[in-house]
Amino acid sequence: MLSRRGTIAEGLFVLLVLVITCALGLSAVLLLSQVIRNTNGQSLQHNYNLIVVGASYALVLVVSIAFCLKRRLAVRRKLQRISKVYKTLEKGDVPKSVHQYILQEYTRTCLIAFESQPRDGVQEGWGRPGIKYADIHFRRSLLDTIPEIGKYRADCCSQAPEDGLTPLHYYDSAIQLARHSCREPSEIEYEEGCKAASEIKRILYECRLEMLEGSSTDLQQDTR
Repeated sequence: MLSRRGTIAEGLFVLLVLVITCALGLSAVLLLSQVIRNTNGQSLQHNYNLIVVGASYALVLVVSIAFCLKRRLAVRRKLQRISKVYKTLEKGDVPKSVHQYILQEYTRTCLIAFESQPRDGVQEGWGRPGIKYADIHFRRSLLDTIPEIGKYRADCCSQAPEDGLTPLHYYDSAIQLARHSCREPSEIEYEEGCKAASEIKRILYECRLEMLEGSSTDLQQDTR
């Protein structure tokens, strides 16, 4: 909004300058032509009216340019005197009305920032603030357990029993929900999936240890 207002103001200023310039130029041409027509046989060199009119417009042009340059230099000097270092404004630095306006806007901004902070908010598929699952995306966290399970299973796939892994059903349900469901997993579903993943990793780890112990026992018997 402010940039739009600034653009409109600059456009109006340029338009005003063009109108004034055209009006002055047109008036100068008309006056000079009128003076030339009323010379009454006098040469242009001895026509003082022509000199006065031309000198007047030339003087107006010079004074206008000088005034614009003076204002531009004055504004530039004032801008250069503005401190580039951040400092706290006090009541004596600006007018009282300006200081009150700045204080009011600062207070309003602080209030908006405070009110916009989440309080006891619940985002579907995310852990609630203040609990152990805070800032955890349930879908992504459940899917991240697949490589870990695959790593353990690759080491002891041949030793894993075909039946009896009840946590596998819970884990499979949670993964299918995280992969294909349109809705986000709830906190209970996420907790059950994590428990199932931990239980599966524990079982696979124990199977791997048993496999390693069995291999070492067979190796010792072969050496005997």
